[in-house]
Amino acid sequence: MSLPQFVPFPAKSLRQEIAPKEWELYLDAWTSLAELYLRLADQEFASAISTENSSVVDFLISFFHELANDDSILPTVLTLRRRCFHLLHRIFSGQQVPPLLLRWPVLSDICRCFPKSEQLRNLLAQLWKREGTVIEKNLQLAKTSLIRNLESKMPENAEETLNKLVPLLKVSSDAGTYMATGSDFMDSLTTAYPSVSHGLQVKLTATAFLGLTALLEGQKPSLSTLSDHLYSLKANGEQRRKSATTQGSLVANLVTNTPFLTKVRDKATALDATRVKNFAAELSIFQEPSIARPRKLVRRKVDKGKSKATTHELDHGPSEKMHVHRMALISQIQDLFPNLGSGFIAKLLDEYNDDVEVTTAHLLEESLPPQLANADRNEQLPSMESSTIQHVPQSVPAPPTRRNVFDNDELDRLAIDASQLHIGRRNQELTADRILNDRQDAPSKSAILSALAAFDSDDDERDDTYDVEDVGGTVDSTTADDSNLQDKNEEVLFKAYSTTPAVFGRDAATRRGTARAALKSETGMTDESIEGWGIMIARDPKRLRRLEAKFATFGGQQTELAQTAWRASAVGSDGEDTGSGDGQRGGRGGSSGRGRGRGSGRGRGGGGRGRGNAAGPADDKSTQIARQRKDQNKGSRANHNRRDQRARKMARGGLAG
Repeated sequence: MSLPQFVPFPAKSLRQEIAPKEWELYLDAWTSLAELYLRLADQEFASAISTENSSVVDFLISFFHELANDDSILPTVLTLRRRCFHLLHRIFSGQQVPPLLLRWPVLSDICRCFPKSEQLRNLLAQLWKREGTVIEKNLQLAKTSLIRNLESKMPENAEETLNKLVPLLKVSSDAGTYMATGSDFMDSLTTAYPSVSHGLQVKLTATAFLGLTALLEGQKPSLSTLSDHLYSLKANGEQRRKSATTQGSLVANLVTNTPFLTKVRDKATALDATRVKNFAAELSIFQEPSIARPRKLVRRKVDKGKSKATTHELDHGPSEKMHVHRMALISQIQDLFPNLGSGFIAKLLDEYNDDVEVTTAHLLEESLPPQLANADRNEQLPSMESSTIQHVPQSVPAPPTRRNVFDNDELDRLAIDASQLHIGRRNQELTADRILNDRQDAPSKSAILSALAAFDSDDDERDDTYDVEDVGGTVDSTTADDSNLQDKNEEVLFKAYSTTPAVFGRDAATRRGTARAALKSETGMTDESIEGWGIMIARDPKRLRRLEAKFATFGGQQTELAQTAWRASAVGSDGEDTGSGDGQRGGRGGSSGRGRGRGSGRGRGGGGRGRGNAAGPADDKSTQIARQRKDQNKGSRANHNRRDQRARKMARGGLAG
């Protein structure tokens, strides 16, 4: 018994003339016939597809071609599409595959119908192992045609072939590896890229990406071929940059708008993939943000529980909750007919599908149906007082309650006195001058005077509690921070600048000199830093004066106090200067008859009575005794009790006179 034959799938122009019901019958017939062929035994199925004019093969080719070029029929042929894939899987898994199904346009149509099918990907990989020679021989025609068109003066002629080839390269890595083998195809893509339109440039970039990434697939990746292609792309990109043309390059679009570098980094994990990784890292310099295509934002619809209310949600019954929408309709009718009960109005709304206008018209015209005209018009809804009104759909949770520190306060409980409330500023007539002139809250004069009397002028002295000499522990003062190091360097540089400014010269002889070497060794600075410091000091006199004041050579210890008053030369007095006056102007320690003995006895720095000098050397014993006696006898002079006098003055208000 011979099986029924398949009729080829009609074209789009013919499908538009078929009635919808008749088209459904056709689809059911094809689906049933496909299931019948799938139930055949292996030998019967092989004989059915081995004939030269097999109806199964012709139907599959026509069906996948129409489905690949017209996606609008997909919702209606989902079941038939599944059965056709089962037929195709059984054919490709057999020993003998019809040559018509091994042509690359047919394989490309199949890949376009199942772009994300992992089963088809594995099926093509197994088919390539058995029939790879036949497929590659057929695919060579497309490769030769593409190379010829891309290298011609009209590279746009290759766009149609690329549109058919890309789906096959996307699904089958073996096809991509074959197209990328050799340098002629990739070179033609690179050559044609600058001279085509933007749309075709995107397709050329996609083709190059699929071909290059296919070299990383499989058990034995073609790393040597991939490294050669990467080197060629790098050379082409550098050449395009040197020419300074406004036209872009294939490598720039490849590394900017495709995840090619990421693929290489993740896939090239073998030990011999170092050369490929190095080339891929070098291609990252060709990334151009200016040619980056914006990514498509995928907006996901969030279900907020908002939808159109169904009739079931608006219905009510004795045991159901009343919806707020139904209560609003009942209230509208009761505003016009207050004598009607809510239960009677609910029955009217059920009768007229919640149409308030129609219900009102029938009430006014007294044209109610018999079951409603004879009903009790005072009927109320059951347990209307205790029924719960459904304000929010059950699928939406109630919003959380917000609380703050002002909850349940006097203003929240409306228990605040009205006198404490005001609109705007409380005292609108109060100005800054009135606030300053108001002495009601000002402190009294006695309080101010008592505070001044308690003021201690010595409190502003530096706190030496934690000095190294007074602290009861070990303080490591040898560790220098950055500021100390900077001050030390500035001091060294300033001393060098003060003594020999020529050491900051910028000539080669100065840099090689011993003075510059010593300065570099002491400060740890470079020649450029030292010379820059000298230039800045020469340009900034204020900074130079600050450094002079900061790094002065005076150490704070003065062992001798020179006389500043004028003294006459004591000529004729044994050649010694007595330090006395001129004889005409009397004074303490003068040269008068009674002044010499008196001056030696009461002179403040004199050597009378064997006392030492308070301004003498600190390590001298007589100096220490003189300083001690000086502090002890301060109260014996005229300016004693100075702090007490100042405190009294400040207590009087701190005003002079």
